[in-house]
Amino acid sequence: MSGSKKQSIEFTKEQFFVLLKAVYMGNWMANGNADDEKDLRKDYDALESLIFSHAPQFGFDEYVDHESDDGDGYYPTSEFEEDTEVAEIKDAYDEATFWGELAARLGAQCFARRYSKADADKMSPSEHFTKLHECINLCSDELEKFGLDRVSFPVFE
Repeated sequence: MSGSKKQSIEFTKEQFFVLLKAVYMGNWMANGNADDEKDLRKDYDALESLIFSHAPQFGFDEYVDHESDDGDGYYPTSEFEEDTEVAEIKDAYDEATFWGELAARLGAQCFARRYSKADADKMSPSEHFTKLHECINLCSDELEKFGLDRVSFPVFE
């Protein structure tokens, strides 16, 4: 943003602790799958570094590592992830995303097997949505009851 003017905001210690966790998880979401330096969203890294640089002012020294030889960055320590619930939140997010995405993709496959492309093209958007979600819900129910036990691929044989 050009012309951005710096602003100040005050936090209680508790609010700042929540901010640390939120910024950490935001950066994890933005950069967690970056394969290399060119894929990194550096703006998220920079914001995390900025916020973590203020952690000692709030008494959170044990949660920040300062690497002056690495571009003067500030990073969360392993204690941060171990002592806070961020790992549990990430795990719960991953779990819900996995099952939801699996049900959606299997449901789309179920829909494609039930209805030809020509049949699907004749459906109104509302009918298409309804029938697709019927398939997704069937898959979701199946996964909820049996997990991966009944998911099979020909290569398993």
